[in-house]
Amino acid sequence: MKIHEYQAKEMLASYGAPVPRGIPAKTVDQAYEAASKFGSCVVKAQVHSGGRGKAGGVKFAETPEKARSVAEAMLGMKLITKQTGPEGKIVRQLLISEAVDVEREFYLSITGDSERAGLVIVASAAGGTEIEETAKEHPEAIVQIPVSVIEGFKSYQGIRAAEVLGLEGDLQKQLISLLGKLVKLYLEKDCSLVEINPLVQTTDGKLLCLDAKVNFDDNALFRHPELAPMRDINEEDPKEYSASLSDLNYVSLDGDIGCLVNGAGLAMATMDIIKNFGGSPANFLDVGGSATTERVKSAFEIILSDGNVKAIFVNIFGGIMKCDIIAEGLVQATRDMGLSIPVVVRLEGTNVDLGRKIIEDSGLAIIAASDMADGARKAIAAAKGVKA
Repeated sequence: MKIHEYQAKEMLASYGAPVPRGIPAKTVDQAYEAASKFGSCVVKAQVHSGGRGKAGGVKFAETPEKARSVAEAMLGMKLITKQTGPEGKIVRQLLISEAVDVEREFYLSITGDSERAGLVIVASAAGGTEIEETAKEHPEAIVQIPVSVIEGFKSYQGIRAAEVLGLEGDLQKQLISLLGKLVKLYLEKDCSLVEINPLVQTTDGKLLCLDAKVNFDDNALFRHPELAPMRDINEEDPKEYSASLSDLNYVSLDGDIGCLVNGAGLAMATMDIIKNFGGSPANFLDVGGSATTERVKSAFEIILSDGNVKAIFVNIFGGIMKCDIIAEGLVQATRDMGLSIPVVVRLEGTNVDLGRKIIEDSGLAIIAASDMADGARKAIAAAKGVKA
């Protein structure tokens, strides 16, 4: 789960991390009132995307009147960044932040380290809006420092990060203190990312989290009910949000073959084999190992809400998830929804014969596949409107 910058900064501040003063605003009047408390300020669009500055989503305002003018132009605009794609995101709220005199900018983040089963501090002296280019062109400028989740953050790791950023003396002490707070936040709130970009050194010798991004592990949200009100469904793909309500693992893609699969590994393999035969998957969708008929129906509804889908490939290996349950859900969904696009089904595993019989006896025009490769070929052909 992602949250807005202003929410991330509020959370950082609650852990004692230094952040500039800021006030969220949903209207022009609120923006003007907030700016009046700061004088000169920065007006920042609150959308779940990086690259806002280059896209016109971050503007400096010398006066409250200028802030009002900027807010009028920014609220309701479609902000298109490299991360949003051409569809962009509608700006529904702003952050009015006090202006800061910056001397240097850095990049700093905490994220998971799957190779070491721990955390990693990522630090670079080349922070700011060009960090993505730095990662591509000068990867050596970005340093990773492992942190054990058992032993926790150690001062020597902070000293190493300070060396990377070129910080000494009191600035080094400030960084060590900040990193300890960021690691604590990451672990206590089950984060997947805590990113400060840029972390800045002000002209009066202070470190300040000028921008912040905090993401949470969806699988751990049940442990943090206090985070639920921070979720902004306007920033999420409607299909992915709907899938989460039905406890389905769904990721929207840009292809034309809808995929309904049980098991994440099989779902990945299904997308791979579709690509291997020249097709393009429209989604990743794992209905899980214990899906009910209702969940299968919900999965079809989500797939069909994507107007780009021209065919559906149902690929099921029955273990815990029995083939007859999938077949019943498929038949019920097809009848209730009046499916008008081709559906290719490959069933294998527990109760496969019963599942195939349910589909055969349904009288529905469902295309049977003998194996994954056969199913992928038939789904691609169906999407093109030809016979495999």
